[in-house]
Amino acid sequence: MAKTKLLTIAVDNQPGAVANIAKTLGNAKVNILALLGTSQGAAGSVQLMVDDARRAKKALDGARISYQETAAELYELPNKPGALAQCLESLQKKGVNLSSIHATASKGGKKAVVVYTLEAAAKAVTASA
Repeated sequence: MAKTKLLTIAVDNQPGAVANIAKTLGNAKVNILALLGTSQGAAGSVQLMVDDARRAKKALDGARISYQETAAELYELPNKPGALAQCLESLQKKGVNLSSIHATASKGGKKAVVVYTLEAAAKAVTASA
C-alpha cells in the first residue's frame, strides 16, 4: 500500500472540460497517473491522481481551477480473478468504510491498481475547508 493524494475537481458537463484540466497539468509537466470522471446532468467531477501533487495544485491554482485534496491509498494487486475481492475483504475485516474506489488493469498486464479513499479522510478534508 502506498499513500497518495486525489484531487477532485467539479466541472461543467460540456465538451473540453476534462481536456482543459489535462492541458493545464500537461503544460506544468504534471503526469496524470489515474483519472476518474463522472457526470450527472449539467455537472460532473474529475478525480485525479498525479505524480507531483504540489506542482499540480500550483498549476490548478494558477489556472483558477478549484479542487479538493483527499488522502488516498493505492494498492497493486495481481491481475487475476478474485484479487480485488480478497483486497476488499481484508479492508472489510478491519472495519474500513470506503468513500470512493476505482481500479484498472491493462489487458494482459500482470498487475492491477486500486485507488481508494476512506470515509473518515474525505469528511476530515471537507470539514477543514
